[in-house]
This record gives sequence, C-alpha cells and structure tokens, in this order.
Amino acid sequence: MTRPAHHRPRHLVSYTLGHSAIAMPPIDPRPRLLITAGPTREPLDSVRYVSNRSSGRMGLALAAAGRVLGWPTTLLLGPITSAIPPDQDAIRFETTSDLSSLLHAHWPQHDLLIMAAAVCDHRPAIPQQGKIQREGPLTIELLATEDIVASIDSITRPEQVRIGFALEPRECMEDAARDKLRRKNLDAIIANPLETMDADTIDAMLIDASGSTDVPSMTKEAFAHWILEQAATRYSPGIVDTTPVQGLDADA
Repeated sequence: MTRPAHHRPRHLVSYTLGHSAIAMPPIDPRPRLLITAGPTREPLDSVRYVSNRSSGRMGLALAAAGRVLGWPTTLLLGPITSAIPPDQDAIRFETTSDLSSLLHAHWPQHDLLIMAAAVCDHRPAIPQQGKIQREGPLTIELLATEDIVASIDSITRPEQVRIGFALEPRECMEDAARDKLRRKNLDAIIANPLETMDADTIDAMLIDASGSTDVPSMTKEAFAHWILEQAATRYSPGIVDTTPVQGLDADA
C-alpha cells in the first residue's frame, strides 16, 4: 500500500516524460500540524457575547511543541486575553462560524489536527444591533452551533489524523469522551475534567478505539510534547522522529 506523502522517506522523485527526466523537489516527511486554540464568542448584541473561560494555553503549548520539533504548524487562535509569544504566528477567529470557515480552508493542506479550541455549544438565535437595554426580564433564545469537527469528516483523507478534546465533569468524563470520539469520528480524544480550565496543569486521559491511557498530572507544556509524541507513534507510525530541532526550544 502506498504510504501518504508525509510518511515517505525524503528523496528526489523523478518522472520520465518521453526521453526527458523531470526532477521533482524532495518530499518533506514532517507532518503538517493544524492546531485550534482558545474560545469562540457568539454575539448577543453589539457589545456583549456568549463565550467561555478558555485561556488558549493548551493550544499555544501545542504550537510551541510543534515548533520545537520542526513540524510545519498552523495555529488558529480565538480571542484570548493573554499575549502570545512574539514569534508565534496565528490566524485569528471570533465566532464558531469563523473557525469553521478557517478549518475547512486549512485542513486539506495538513496531516494532523489537534482541536484544542473551546467551541461554544450554543449561540444567540438573533444577535441584536446596538446595546440591549435593561428594561426588566430578558429571555434569550439559544441555538446549537455547528459541530465543526464532524463537519470536516467529508473532506478528511484516510491518512489524516484528528485528535479532539473533551472537557467534562470528572464523574462522567470517560463516557462522555467516548461518545464524542464516536460521534465526531475522531482518531483519538483527550478527556480532561472541568478543573483543567484556567489551570497550569492538566490531568487527562487519552482515549482511542483500542482503549484508554491515564496521563499523570503534568504542566500543559509537558503534556503538549507528550501528545505530539503519541500522535507520531500511535496514529502516524511513519512519523518517528520527535527529536527537538537543534537551536529551538519552547521559549525561543
């Protein structure tokens, strides 16, 4: 079976056309990494919105880890309040619809997706122009947002790998994550309890079709390196080199 391009060894490919050999550029064996991070915001009126407390720190740590490994990395980043590293490029989004458009545009050019963004499950049905005034009780109708991870299933190639996150109450975390793994047709999902939000550390479980792996509590930066190693060895076996590129580090 022909391996996908990022699983093949680096070499010079040549094709023969008539009596002439056409040399093609070397194939880059490094996986192309796509990361989403941060919250989405769904407008209620011109000044207010529905959102969540995601800091984007996990996604930023994943992008930094990808850079250390020398993997071509694209970061789709929501409206976080903290500053991002000056050498970290990011494509920004605001709403779930914005992120969906970016994901559909960028996913075909990548090999590995880690969906660390905290996407709002609901949005106001009709955002109001201007500012809603305080004039007694207010009822807001909410509609479910698009399941954007499931929506890219139709444009996902067999060799592409998708890893999601599930932030759930600890008592039902594993069952809820397994349900998301199945519904969203993911290769793996990282289940983590509600306490992870705003925390410096992560206490997680990696779940895939073969079972689950409990991950001891560690910093989000250490976990980012661990999950990229797992992605390379478990789900993309042709990607075996997770050695940091000389001269690069997460704080560079």
